[in-house]
Amino acid sequence: MAVRLRIREIARERGFSMGKLQRDADVAYNTVKRMFKDPYYVTTTETLGKLARALGVSPGELIEEVPDDAPDKRV
Repeated sequence: MAVRLRIREIARERGFSMGKLQRDADVAYNTVKRMFKDPYYVTTTETLGKLARALGVSPGELIEEVPDDAPDKRV
């Protein structure tokens, strides 16, 4: 199974733009931009923690497992 980031989805639900999330989480803008565009982007637990705090969720809520037969799964 692959792991997919849900950052864009959760950010939009909570009214965060890429810029606002970048500022509130103190993460590089290009990192946030990449995560919004590529839900399979590999990042650090430190970055996930910062984003989770800024969004008011647990780090585990930012990821989800994707079945092997999912159509747009990347490895």
